[in-house]
Amino acid sequence: MTVRIILASTSQIRQSLLRSACVPFDAIAPQVDEQAVKSALLSEGAAPRDIADALAEMKARKISQRCGDALVIGCDQVLALEGRLLSKPATMDDAATQLTQMRGKAHHLISAAVICENGAPVWRHAGVVKMQMRDVSDTYINQYVARNWTSIRHSVGAYKLEEEGVRLFERITGDHFHVLGLPLLEVLGFLTTRGALEA
Repeated sequence: MTVRIILASTSQIRQSLLRSACVPFDAIAPQVDEQAVKSALLSEGAAPRDIADALAEMKARKISQRCGDALVIGCDQVLALEGRLLSKPATMDDAATQLTQMRGKAHHLISAAVICENGAPVWRHAGVVKMQMRDVSDTYINQYVARNWTSIRHSVGAYKLEEEGVRLFERITGDHFHVLGLPLLEVLGFLTTRGALEA
């Protein structure tokens, strides 16, 4: 019996990663108020890792509740800088401000995935990557934002490592797939163990 796999996301990067790995899946966007949940968790003092995990579970659970015995993958990524979370920039000025705050410092990307079946979590993982940003100039930051705004406006931290954003960094410690927002190797391992993918 073929197990249906659903990605609870419309992220083109996550979809591309699964397609490149030859994973058959459907993509369904979960209708959730991420900002409200994030704000509530922050007010309760939740750790960044817990916030990423909770948001990933919420997305997977929402789709899983109406998709029977499919394996539903929910993902979320948060950026922690000196103990606080940064969100997706609302404006070009926000993007420049975030990059200015991060330059010359290390921040952490936490990439969480939760897989639900019949409305309940059956697997979860959160990976952490340490990102050391170069001490880039104001001029470069402003030019970078102007050139890349259309692409980076939907990215936490206002950069994409798979594009020009790689020039912002001097050192990265961790899994490349976690940077892209999907702990791919771990997800593939679970799907294979469950028999949803050929071993």
